[in-house]
Amino acid sequence: MKQVVLYDYWRSSASYRVRIALNLLDIDYKTVPINLLDGAHKTPDYLTLNPQGLVPTLVIDGKTLTQSLAIIEYLAELRPEYGLLPPDIADRQKVRALAYAVAMDIHPICNLHVVSHLMSMTEKADAREEWMKYFIADGLRKLEAMIGKADGAFSFGDAPTMADLCLVPQVYNARRWGVDMAAFRRIADIDTRCADLPAFQAAHPDRMKP
Repeated sequence: MKQVVLYDYWRSSASYRVRIALNLLDIDYKTVPINLLDGAHKTPDYLTLNPQGLVPTLVIDGKTLTQSLAIIEYLAELRPEYGLLPPDIADRQKVRALAYAVAMDIHPICNLHVVSHLMSMTEKADAREEWMKYFIADGLRKLEAMIGKADGAFSFGDAPTMADLCLVPQVYNARRWGVDMAAFRRIADIDTRCADLPAFQAAHPDRMKP
């Protein structure tokens, strides 16, 4: 396999997901930092690579892949023996539903460009924090109900899946914005189990911070 290159930003939830996936699948990769705060994602060179101007972008197998969940599903199909997606079609749907609840319902409305636009529309000093707390807590409440009291140490079963790759970065953001995690015991327990795994530890933003 040619060198795998991940264009990412250390605090990006989407990049965080893909870092975990690459680590779990034992895929060596080189990181190219894209500083969102400096506008590196808007440069002509990067827009040629990723027309959306988002992170992450993964170059693997001679292909340029974008969108974190599409990347993770590619990796899951590339190495199905690692179980990021279960073999059973109904089980895969459950894992996707949990992953999408984070990546498509919570994450987009708490993204940098959305909240930046919010702040341009109000002079309320604590609007950003209130927005983040409200939407993250509301989303985690629904996710907690979706996971329910299902058997298994993780979101689905006894090994990490794509669902956990989405859950962990979202919990990191929840804590960053001061969301009270006391109401989300199942999610907090899963996050703690993931934190014990080297693949998750190595992908943590604190390890990637410039």
